[in-house]
Amino acid sequence: MEKDLKQKSTNIIKIVLFGPESTGKTTISRKLARHYHTVWVQEYAREYLQKKWNNKRKLCESSDQLPIAFGQMKLENKLSKKADKVQICDTDLLETVVYFENYYEKSIDPKLKEAALKNHYDLYLLTYIDTPWEADDIRENPHQRKEMFNIFEATLIKYNKPYILLKGDLNTRLKTAIKEIDQLLKEKAQLQNSTK
Repeated sequence: MEKDLKQKSTNIIKIVLFGPESTGKTTISRKLARHYHTVWVQEYAREYLQKKWNNKRKLCESSDQLPIAFGQMKLENKLSKKADKVQICDTDLLETVVYFENYYEKSIDPKLKEAALKNHYDLYLLTYIDTPWEADDIRENPHQRKEMFNIFEATLIKYNKPYILLKGDLNTRLKTAIKEIDQLLKEKAQLQNSTK
């Protein structure tokens, strides 16, 4: 496996937003990072694909898999050093795998798939499709939201990833997420105290 796709080992709780496009992942992840006074790991693919669209008027292609994956892991690993107890990630490599498998092609680079399954997050926050669709230059599939949500959830189940569902308005979603993250922080603190 390429070294740059490997998640660096840390002693922080890692949370990742996961789900179809235009379901509030960026808004929620930013607010959670502010709430916990920690760093926010943005989605590298958005900036990468927006630049591609602006320069070439091209959308995502097969050749974008590894550049997006390397960029995402570089960001996450760099910012994990600055995180305070918890790191909030707007996305992860498993999300990249789901998009490429279902939107663009069936063949995933083996290095990307291997890294996506090896990387560890303490909790996935799966965002439901009960938010309004917001069109932009790089969003493509407003009519496949339910189908894609089902695929995202099935992926978490298939690979036995710990997750909770975020539904409802923004405040409801944030309360649900904060309750779960607080519990993880409490459990970690108790474990650390018991080993002293």
